Amino acid sequence: MSERRTPIRRRRSKGVADASPVADAVPVAGAPPAADARPVADARPGSGSGSGSGDGSGSGSVRDVRKAFSSPLASVFVIAVTVLWTIPTLGLLATSLRPKKDVTADGWWNVLLHPDLGLSNYHTVLFEGGSGVSTGLLPFLVNSLAISVPATLFPLVLAAMAAYGLAWVRFRGSDTVFFAVFALQVVPIQMALIPLLRLFSGGAHLGPLTIIPAVDFKGTYAPVWIAHTMFALPLAIFLLHNFISQLPRDLMEAAVVDGASHFKIFRSIVLPLCTPALASFAIFQFLWVWNDLLVALTFAGGTPEVAPMTVRLAQLSGSFGGRWELLTAGAFLSIVIPLAVFFALQRYFVRGLLAGSVKG
Repeated sequence: MSERRTPIRRRRSKGVADASPVADAVPVAGAPPAADARPVADARPGSGSGSGSGDGSGSGSVRDVRKAFSSPLASVFVIAVTVLWTIPTLGLLATSLRPKKDVTADGWWNVLLHPDLGLSNYHTVLFEGGSGVSTGLLPFLVNSLAISVPATLFPLVLAAMAAYGLAWVRFRGSDTVFFAVFALQVVPIQMALIPLLRLFSGGAHLGPLTIIPAVDFKGTYAPVWIAHTMFALPLAIFLLHNFISQLPRDLMEAAVVDGASHFKIFRSIVLPLCTPALASFAIFQFLWVWNDLLVALTFAGGTPEVAPMTVRLAQLSGSFGGRWELLTAGAFLSIVIPLAVFFALQRYFVRGLLAGSVKG
């Protein structure tokens, strides 16, 4: 026995005709469908005539782009670029494993014909030094880690809090502050190095009045940390502000209604949701600090107590540039740790790149 269903109709509003194509399209059980009835599935956006041609053409263009990038020709192109990009790294590794006489005699590709490889170059670089320097690379490697990790965490924490405050804690002049921070990105680092160094060494004075006292940072990592933090904050605040401001407003309002403070919202809601953005910036900041030489030379000097590995790498080739086997070994050691950081945060990095590319 068939059960009779009544049509689903919307409540009539004042001055609005009672017409609902979806409601009128629901048939009575057991009765034949009307001639002009359209299936409910056809009423989804982008499939019917009422959705507009823009959505259909937009989805079609997205499908065309995906099809183009997933074609065999695109795959061959990506593989070719990857191989060409990897060849110099393989040459660096092969040169670092070859003895000095082979490095000076012929090219690294001859390792395929005469595979005379060893780890003596790495032992010399790490523990003996070479090139007239008694200190090996290991203390400088520790200095690089001691500089890079705090110089990545400090701007990340400060920028995340500042971005949340500028995005969700409205106050008078918040937009002005955000645009001022954004404008600081145009200041070249090279122009700020000497004034900042004079500020650390002599302080800031206005006549007899001391505004910022001089601080003795000699022999410490503090000036390098502060310099990298100051240079990274404008870009970090700008990027994280754009990510945090796109979080659902209903989620924030629900947390406020439940009595959560700003610190509770930031710690329990904002930080977990913006983990991809934080990881993406952390990768770029770590790579920038790890590979930096100019800031390290300006604020840390060349002493083994605080100088990073890039300072020592500049001395490995010797006065006449004849120790390429040591330079390549040290250069390959400097690649290992950034690669480990990138692969450890790779999944968050991909999420950060894709964040905001799809609505909903």
